[in-house]
Formats: sequence, C-alpha cells, structure tokens
Amino acid sequence: MVTNIKPTHSIEIKELLRFADRKIRSERGTFLFQEGMKAEELYIILSGKVQISKITSDGRELSLRICGANDICGELTLFTNNPRYLLSAKVLEEGEIVAIKKDLIESEIFQNSKLAFEFMKWMSDHFRKTQTKFRDLVLNGKRGALFSTLIRMSNSYGIHKDGEILIDLPLTNQELANFCGTSRESTNRILSELKKDKIINIKKGKISILDLKYLKDEIGCENCPAVYCNIE
Repeated sequence: MVTNIKPTHSIEIKELLRFADRKIRSERGTFLFQEGMKAEELYIILSGKVQISKITSDGRELSLRICGANDICGELTLFTNNPRYLLSAKVLEEGEIVAIKKDLIESEIFQNSKLAFEFMKWMSDHFRKTQTKFRDLVLNGKRGALFSTLIRMSNSYGIHKDGEILIDLPLTNQELANFCGTSRESTNRILSELKKDKIINIKKGKISILDLKYLKDEIGCENCPAVYCNIE
C-alpha cells in the first residue's frame, strides 16, 4: 500500500492509483517505453527518477524533463487513435512505478469532471514549461542553453549551503549535454570555463553553483516562478 502520497501538480495521485494495473521495479538504464512503440499505458513514478527525451532527426538525444516521485509520464497519448509514444522514458534512478491502462484513464476522465479539470490544468502547466525550455534553447545559443539548464536544475534539485547551490543530481556531461541540445564536447568546454571563472564547482559528478546571478544575467533571466523554471 502506498502512503504519504502528495499531489503531482494539481492531480490527486491517490485517485489515480485506484486504477493501477501493475507495479514495476525499475532499473537504471532500462526504458519504460520508447518513441514509436504502441502506447497502451500511463505511468506514475512512486520512487526513483525517469528521463523523458526525444531523438532528433540527426540522431541526437534531446532530454526534456526528469520525472520523480508522484509524477506521471506517457500522458501525451491520451485521446488519440492507434497511439504511439512520442517520446522515450529512460530510468535514471531505480525505484517503483505503477502502470495504468490508457483506456481506463480515458473512461474515468469522461465520467469524472473534477479529474478532467485537474488533468487539463496539469497539461497546461507542462505545455508552458516546455515552451519556455524551447525558447531558452533556441534564443540563447549553446552557452545560454547550458546556463538555463543549470538554473532549472538548481530550482528542482538545488541544496543551498554556505553560499553555494549543490545540484543534488549526478549526471554525466553527456546527459547534461542532452538537456541543452549540444554536444558533450561543447558542454565540457563551457563547464571548464565556468569552473575556471569560479562560477561553478564540480565534485564527485555533482555541480555546485557559486554565482547564480552571473548565470541569470548572462541569459537575461526573467525570474519566472520556480514552478515553471525547473527540469521536471
């Protein structure tokens, strides 16, 4: 039995868990689903982390968000005929995940106006966050895309201590590059410059931001609410 469940955005997870069909013990490096696969289920993350990404036409991976406890993924397939997953979901950190049949959720949304309203609000939030991410990637260049990603990660996983912000999420430089739509080599070079200039520090695979103001000033940060400026 799942306890201490909090809402994902505005959706009450306890309500959705009633329809869970099966529970999965996820392992790092495995996929819940991959782009192009037939879509029959939605997933609720109980624990662990799952990365949602898209493969571009030239074969590069673009990471869009990280789902954590009480997040939902696979939702873009709702109310479509012969649905296929548009994105891929790769496990970053092992945990437990429950699967819910897509048809069952659709039926419940039709019958439950409160749940339908909450789902619409949640989807609207996702679209707004996705739009701001693409804006940053397109308008700010490689450096700005990395700066924006570090700011978003600090809002999602930042631990403030002694004037620094530790991003408590171990990522390889390739994984970080995937969030920025850049190459690993470009990411390595920019990170090295930031470390040299004492803007960031890197220890044991984790980044600490020493000068958040510098990153924000460089991209003309609008100081959007953290609910939208995050990596989730």
